[in-house]
Amino acid sequence: MSVARPGAPAVLQVLGGLHLLLLLLWSPAAQGDCPPPPEMPNAHPDLKGLTSFPQNTTIIYLCNDGFVKIPGVQDSVVCLDNNQWSQVSEFCNRSCAMPPRLPYGVVRSKYRIVTYFPVGTTVDYDCRMGYRRVFGVSPKITCLPSLEWSVPEQFCEKKPCPNPGDLVNGHINITTDILFGATIYFVCDTGYNLVGASSSLCILTGNNVEWSNPLPVCRVIYCRDPPSIANGRIISGESGQYTYNHAVGYACDKGFTLIGESTIYCTANGEEGEWSSLPPRCQGKSPPGKGPTPGPVPTVKEPPQTPTRETPENAATQTEQPSRTTMRPLATSFPKGGDIPSGTSGVVHGFVAAIIVITTVSLGMALWRFRGAIETSSN
Repeated sequence: MSVARPGAPAVLQVLGGLHLLLLLLWSPAAQGDCPPPPEMPNAHPDLKGLTSFPQNTTIIYLCNDGFVKIPGVQDSVVCLDNNQWSQVSEFCNRSCAMPPRLPYGVVRSKYRIVTYFPVGTTVDYDCRMGYRRVFGVSPKITCLPSLEWSVPEQFCEKKPCPNPGDLVNGHINITTDILFGATIYFVCDTGYNLVGASSSLCILTGNNVEWSNPLPVCRVIYCRDPPSIANGRIISGESGQYTYNHAVGYACDKGFTLIGESTIYCTANGEEGEWSSLPPRCQGKSPPGKGPTPGPVPTVKEPPQTPTRETPENAATQTEQPSRTTMRPLATSFPKGGDIPSGTSGVVHGFVAAIIVITTVSLGMALWRFRGAIETSSN
C-alpha cells in the first residue's frame, strides 16, 4: 500500500506561510523601537526632528548654556538591538571662558587649543615681544568658583630703548619715557636748522627694541655778506662767515651823516638767515646843488674934489697919483668837500658880508685921506 504524497500546490502554500512568519519575526516593527533618548545632566539631545528611534539610531547631545563639553568624553547615545540606548557618562560641566588677552602677555601655546577650563584650572603666560619678565611676579591666572579668571599682577614690563644721547646745538624732548612704544622729539636751538628726522619711535627689532631714526644734525644758520653802503664802510664785525646773532657796525665818511641803524644783526627766518634790518645810508650835510650866493659889495662915495688950475706941476702931480684900486671881496675858505655844516650857513654868510663891508669902507677912507694930503701939499 502506497503512502499518498501531498500535491505541489499544497507544499508551496506551506513554505509561503513559513516565510511570512519569519519576516514578521525579524521586522523592526516586531522588535520595536528605542524609547526617547535619556536625559543627561547639563545637556539636551539634538533630535533633528525624529519621532521614532529604530535600531542603530545615534543621538548627539548639546551642552546647556553656561556649560562646556568635557574634552575626550563621549556626548552621544546609540539605539541597541535590545531596544535600549547605550550608556554614556556626564560630559558637560561648567568652565571659565577663554583666558583673557593681556597687553603685555600671551597664553602659552599649549593652552591655545583648549576650550574647557573647569574651576581650579591654572594657565601660564609668556611676555609679548618688546616686554620682559618682572622678577618675582607670577605669570599665572586661575579659574575661580565664580567662573572668572583671577586678576594677575603685571608680570611683564616694557623694554627700554638705548639712551638717545645728546643733540649738539639742540635738545631732545622726552614726553613720557624711552620705553618700547615711546616717541621722542628733536628740537634745535635758535639759529640752527634741523637736518634729519624731527622725531624717533622706540620700535621692535628682532627680540630687542631700537630707535626708528638716528639723531639729526643741528646746522648753524648763515646770513649772506652784509651789504656795502655809499659814502660809508663797515667798521666792526666784518668776517668771512656771518652766523646767527653776528653783529656788523657801519660808519659814514667824513662830511656825511648816518641815517638808520648803525649796527645790524644776523637773525633767523625759518631755515634761512637774514639781517635784522636794512643797512644805514650816508647823507651829505648840505643838499646837492650850488653853494650859497654872496650878497652885493657895498660902494663907497668919494669926497668932493676942490677945483684947481692946471699947471704943468699940477699935471705932473696928478699924473703921479696912484690909480684907484678896485676892491674884491675877500675869499672865504670852506671845509673840504665844499659843504657848509648844516645850521651854520646863515651865520657864516652874514659874517663874511660884514667883513667885506668893513674892509671896503676902511680902504675908501684911506684913499680919500691920501688924496687930500696930496692936494694940500700942492697948494
